[in-house]
Amino acid sequence: MNENYLDRIKELKKEKDVTILAHNYQLPEIQDIADFLGDSLELAKKATKVSSKYILFCGVNFMAESVKILNPDKIVIHPDLDSRCPMADMVDVDSLLALKKDHPDSVVVSYVNTTAKVKAVSDIVCTSANAVDIVKSIDSDKIIFVPDINLGSYIKRFVMDKEIIIWPGFCYTHYQISREDILSLKRDHPNAEIVVHPECRPEVIDIADRVFSTGGMVKYAKLSPAREFIIGTERDMTYRLEKENPNKRFYSISHAICRDMKKITVSKVLRSLETLEPRLELPDNIIKRAKIPLERMMNTKT
Repeated sequence: MNENYLDRIKELKKEKDVTILAHNYQLPEIQDIADFLGDSLELAKKATKVSSKYILFCGVNFMAESVKILNPDKIVIHPDLDSRCPMADMVDVDSLLALKKDHPDSVVVSYVNTTAKVKAVSDIVCTSANAVDIVKSIDSDKIIFVPDINLGSYIKRFVMDKEIIIWPGFCYTHYQISREDILSLKRDHPNAEIVVHPECRPEVIDIADRVFSTGGMVKYAKLSPAREFIIGTERDMTYRLEKENPNKRFYSISHAICRDMKKITVSKVLRSLETLEPRLELPDNIIKRAKIPLERMMNTKT
């Protein structure tokens, strides 16, 4: 990274009272300038504990929205408003309400990877880390799960006493990770543990040693006695894992890239620090309604 950029970013963060939050899939140089790294919900929770007036969020749209929902009094800056999650955009409010009308006795469980408007018409939110436990905890035998078909299929492996209607959305980054991609790396690194994200396709899940959210991967990599890991998720997740575990080796799927995450660059972060724009805005009624299922999740014992 250009040292002038780095010095200027540090200077502006202090001068303008800004905290930078970055998702684990961000470019390495973005991870390096962040005050906090994490998955989407970790970062939203972290934002509630920082005292700065401004939060500059490096991640896709629904993540920045979650920060705003849980921190309505803070000003949330999103360096590129076009950095959107295609999977989150695969479900819309009208279609979800129509499905709910067809199944009036169902409970709508929305993956955190959904827009604020979809959360606002959901009953409860889940993350990839707690999805199974959240669905198990619901006092209903019929669930509508949106929007990820692969995470929904993963939940079904552990929840067999409920009817789960799964929305047909998917994460293109995880969908393009194939069984052969994993097995090819395993042939090259036979002692490596296979650790994949539950957004991966079922045939990839089937050959994994462990299935974790990104936050789970961070914790497991530190605790596992294994020295080598094949990581089945977005490619730049391994940057953080390598940085925090310098004596271990991590092998990524080279083509597993979230192009939308990569829209946020250091130059855009610098520009946002200088202008304190663009700001992520949500209507008050959406914030109020979307906060309910998020808080319901956080108050559920899992």
